Amino acid sequence: MKIRDYMMGLGTGVVIGVVAAQAASKYIPSVTADQVLEQVKAEFKKEGPIDGSWVYMKTEPFHVGVIETEVFKGGISRMKNGVTENFEFSADAKTGTILEIKQLA
Repeated sequence: MKIRDYMMGLGTGVVIGVVAAQAASKYIPSVTADQVLEQVKAEFKKEGPIDGSWVYMKTEPFHVGVIETEVFKGGISRMKNGVTENFEFSADAKTGTILEIKQLA
């Protein structure tokens, strides 16, 4: 085997590895749904106890104007002044940043 053949094989393998890693990073979330839920619960617990929480494990598309991103959606319920309050949230699937929290009627 010539050194040239070895180097071409090595170079091809490196290029394929880099391309595959970049493609995978676009489709694999950086944070998990559970991590997002724990973050939201921690923020709500600062105001008092929560009664329940949930999160969808699969991402969904989220549109804000012309921007579209994948998000985890979930919810929190708590008692405040004897009244049950329910909230839904949307969090960016890559960064975990909370994009929206809505109180349900």
